[in-house]
Amino acid sequence: EQTRPLRAPPSSQDNIPQQNLESAMAKPQVVVAPVLMSKLSVNAPEFYPSGYSSNYTESYEDGCEDYPTLSEYVQDFLNHLTEQPGSFETEIEQFAETLNGWVTTDDALQELVELIYQQATSIPNFSYMGARLCNYLSHHLTISPQSGNFRQLLLQRCRTEYEVKDQAAKGDEVTRKRFHAFVLFLGELYLNLEIKGTNGQVTRADILQVGLRELLNALFSNPMDDNLICAVKLLKLTGSVLEDAWKEKGKTDMEEIIQRIENVVLDANCSRDVKQMLLKLVELRSSNWGRVHATSTYREATPENDPNYFMNEPTFYTSDGVPFTAADPDYQEKYQELLEREDFFPDYEENGTDLSGAGDPYLDDIDDEMDPEIEEAYEKFCLESERKRKQ
Repeated sequence: EQTRPLRAPPSSQDNIPQQNLESAMAKPQVVVAPVLMSKLSVNAPEFYPSGYSSNYTESYEDGCEDYPTLSEYVQDFLNHLTEQPGSFETEIEQFAETLNGWVTTDDALQELVELIYQQATSIPNFSYMGARLCNYLSHHLTISPQSGNFRQLLLQRCRTEYEVKDQAAKGDEVTRKRFHAFVLFLGELYLNLEIKGTNGQVTRADILQVGLRELLNALFSNPMDDNLICAVKLLKLTGSVLEDAWKEKGKTDMEEIIQRIENVVLDANCSRDVKQMLLKLVELRSSNWGRVHATSTYREATPENDPNYFMNEPTFYTSDGVPFTAADPDYQEKYQELLEREDFFPDYEENGTDLSGAGDPYLDDIDDEMDPEIEEAYEKFCLESERKRKQ
């Protein structure tokens, strides 16, 4: 009686029969899940992230049979790319093949263009993927009706927004937001849409280059904060490519844009943060858009014309352990001393410990000299370093 446990407070467990309770306390039972008998499938919803629909994956394997309309099939694929952009490379070919069997009329092609355009301009993170998708379909869709092929219809759709650019840039907040999404998508199209010339060369669409210039004019002509931020984003995205293209044609459009930005910073009633963004953009352009040109070849590079001349030079050490490189004024004397040292690869540490493996029959058989191949490579390295130094 003295060892009897105290009675626990009344709870729902009191309804458990005493015999079963004592049996369970006497011998804990280990339940082994019948793994081999499990009916859980790898395609079960539990394996998908929350909010992800597996309908696309299941239907994709069966083609478009489970989709009653083209719109549903395309929209499901676009949503799938939005959630998993990494699947573009592996699934775009099958998607294009399915479309070639489904898009056989002018209306179907127009519907396809509209679906992609809406996704690319309504989902901010989809503009780049949408441009890549447009480029792929422009080269792989076989239908080419009288109303125009995929690329022509896409550009026509963009033109409808382009023609109202001035009204959109001065419209209400919702209108401007939609206009900004269109501007950035057009920038992505300019970078990703490839046009094959008559000789097989790949170029960009000149019409998009002209369009982007006019869109920038519309944005700077209405220097509200969100318009200026959109212009900054567009120039960060396409500025280097646009300037290169204009320079090839002998145009000074980028100079005019930079001058306009400086005027906006001085005169426009925009916020301080936006002015800082514009100044940073001017600074970025002055550094050649952040591009780092490869250094000139070793035949042309000298310490005077190449600030990175000694950047990749190896570091050597004198007999006293002092480091030196080709940038040191007494490099030649130190380097010659290094070559003449007999103990270039000493077998002893500073504390006198023998590292040659004395007494070890395996190490004793190792020749002290370099392997011929290693020695030859080292000599070439030394000669190359000396030749570069003298140039």
